[in-house]
Amino acid sequence: MGTMTAPIADDIVQPFQVDPFRLRGRLVRLGPLLDRILTRHDYPAPVAAMLGEAIALAVSLSGALKYDGVFTLQTKGDGPIRLLVADVTTAGGVRGYAQFDADKLAGLESAGALSVPRMLGAGYLALTVDQGEYTERYQGIVALEGASLADCVHHYFRQSEQVEAGIKVAVAQRAGADGRPRWRGGALMIERLPKAGGTAMREAEDEGWHRAMVLMSTSTSDELVDPALAPEALLFRLFHEDGVRAYRPHALVAKCRCSRERVERMLAALAPRDIAELKVDGKLVVTCEFCDARYSFDEEAVTAMVPR
Repeated sequence: MGTMTAPIADDIVQPFQVDPFRLRGRLVRLGPLLDRILTRHDYPAPVAAMLGEAIALAVSLSGALKYDGVFTLQTKGDGPIRLLVADVTTAGGVRGYAQFDADKLAGLESAGALSVPRMLGAGYLALTVDQGEYTERYQGIVALEGASLADCVHHYFRQSEQVEAGIKVAVAQRAGADGRPRWRGGALMIERLPKAGGTAMREAEDEGWHRAMVLMSTSTSDELVDPALAPEALLFRLFHEDGVRAYRPHALVAKCRCSRERVERMLAALAPRDIAELKVDGKLVVTCEFCDARYSFDEEAVTAMVPR
């Protein structure tokens, strides 16, 4: 009888800790979830890859926070990719979308100039935590600086006195069981806990931190997205000499939060003139930018929503 192997986990966040240097981290592995989000809108490959990185980064960063609500990573710039949005709920619901100028993007592709600064342009990266209407929303903003989205996040880390972390991200297409290309993504993030103890201990922690950054840099993009490489195996490969401890992984799912009720509330907040401009032949159709769901309202429903 052959040996049965457990299926490799996908669409998860694998928390871990590197002892004894007070380092904690997360390994993110995205498979069907990412492919579903990126193929839903039939984005051009450069846009899909960039949105995939934004989603992997959002999942990684959300795991560093204690919150009950929604964590959002957003970029806005004057390049061909005008907007990237990726958000993650506490329960692990993930969604994302991109807005882009097809003509500008085609110009960059023909010139072979698909670098991140050229695709995003000048603008900002925003990280937001929204825990509901009765709590204060937190937002951190930093300029889009760096050759990659991960570089932009590192720039945010450098601007924050509270965050000392390193992150690596990869997104690529790999052939699925049916031979068709599927989008996959991965990210590795290591965060340094507050220093403790005397001078000798702090020096050891400093050395361990720098060593962990070097080891993380040796991980390849193929390793981060490889469906045949278990997350625990990659962590052991990188950090076993220092003692790595993996904890129970958290599941992720592609899930949009749109609903007909939410759309109705949004429309009810508009002025009658604005609603009238949205109607076509007496009907109004709203399409969710995240999941492409369409909500249609006939003349009677539209009339009922118009404020009196």
